[in-house]
Amino acid sequence: MSTPAHCRMMARYNHLANQRLYEACAALSDEERKADRRAFFRSIHGTLNHIMVGDRVWMARFEGGSAPLGGLDAILYEDFDELRAARDAEDARIDAYAAAITQPELDADFASVSSAGVRFVDPLNQLVTHMFNHQTHHRGQVHHMLSDAGLDPPSLDMHRILNPTPAA
Repeated sequence: MSTPAHCRMMARYNHLANQRLYEACAALSDEERKADRRAFFRSIHGTLNHIMVGDRVWMARFEGGSAPLGGLDAILYEDFDELRAARDAEDARIDAYAAAITQPELDADFASVSSAGVRFVDPLNQLVTHMFNHQTHHRGQVHHMLSDAGLDPPSLDMHRILNPTPAA
């Protein structure tokens, strides 16, 4: 079961991991980021956009709105710098959501409507956990594609990102 403290920790990890990943991606040319690497969302750029789509869908639902229209493979930003700025803003939005969430909210059931128009009711703590797990899953794909592009991908280990200083 998720707790507010766990959500805040995951939001912080998400934000820092994305900063690290985007920094590594910035070392590639636009052509290299958009090259077809035979991934589910084809390219590094496509996968980074997909993570953004997923986050925006979930955050809209969590904030009481409806999910934005468009496919899960939508390219929201063609320009990498614009995507990077939007990513940072979206991570700040997730940080703020996690900072305000309460245990009673996490323990409650949450109704949402899928992109296919189907209504679901799930425990909110599972949905929030899913959002963070989804991000981690696709960051792993980008991590692999960075290796495929010839880069040394950054460590995305949560305990090294949240606690980067070795013990004395």
